[in-house]
Amino acid sequence: MKKKIDFVPNRFLRSVPNALTLCNSLCGFVAILYTLRAYEIQMTGQTMNVFYVSSIMIFSAMIFDAMDGFAARLLNAASVHGIQMDSLSDMVTFGVAPSVLVAVMTHSLRQWSLDGWQLIGVYALCGIYLGGAALRLATYNVHAMLEKKSSATFSGLPSPGAAAAICVVVLFSYQEQYAIKNLAIILPIYAAVLGLLMVSKIPYIHAAKWLLSMRRNYWRLAAFIICLGSVLCFKATALVIIVTGYVLSGPVMWLYNKIFNQEKAV
Repeated sequence: MKKKIDFVPNRFLRSVPNALTLCNSLCGFVAILYTLRAYEIQMTGQTMNVFYVSSIMIFSAMIFDAMDGFAARLLNAASVHGIQMDSLSDMVTFGVAPSVLVAVMTHSLRQWSLDGWQLIGVYALCGIYLGGAALRLATYNVHAMLEKKSSATFSGLPSPGAAAAICVVVLFSYQEQYAIKNLAIILPIYAAVLGLLMVSKIPYIHAAKWLLSMRRNYWRLAAFIICLGSVLCFKATALVIIVTGYVLSGPVMWLYNKIFNQEKAV
C-alpha cells in the first residue's frame, strides 16, 4: 500500500509537462477555429476583432510552451515522448495557426475579393511559412535527441518567434487602424520570409536561456525591465519593436560576423 501511495504522486507530477503541452496545442486549435469565424461575420466589419483574439490565443500558447519545458526540467520528467509531443503541439500552434491567420486575414483585408491566382499566391506564401515551421521543428527534434546538451543558440528562427512576429503585426494593426492599408500585400510575403528564416542556418539567441541567465547578469536584467516597462506603456507598438528586433537580430549578427571575420582573415 505504501508503494502505491508513493507511486501515484510521482506519476501525477510527471504528467504535468505533457498536460501543459496539451494546453499549448489546444490554444492553437482554438486560434484556428476562431480565425475561421471571420468568414461567418465578414459582413459585420468585426473581423479584426477575430484576428486579435486568435493572436492572443497563440501568445497564450507560448506561455504554456515555456512552462512545459520548465516543468519538465524542474520535475525531472524530460523524455523522448515529451520532445515529440512538444513539437507536434508547436506545429499546430506556431505552424498551422499563424499560416491560417495570415491567409484568412489577407483575404479579409482584400474585401474577400481575391481571384483564383491571387488566392494561390497567398496560399503559396503561407505554405512556405508552414513548410519552414515543419522543417524547423523536425530539425530541432533531431538535435534534441542526438545532442546531450542544448546550445545557447538556435540554428534558424525558432517557430514561436516566427509566430510572435506575425501576431504582433496583427495586434499592432488592431490597435493602429492606419497600419492595415498595405498589410494585405506585406503580410503574406513577411510570413514567407519568416518561413525561410526558420530553415536557415542563421543563429538566434535561445530566449528562454537568456531570460534564466538574468539573475547572474545585471545588464540582461536591466534590458528585460526596460522591455517589460515599454510593453506596459506602449503595448502593441513596443511588442512589434521587440519581436521584430529579435527576428532581425539573427541576420544582422550573422552579417556582422561574416564581414568582420573575413576582414580579420585578410
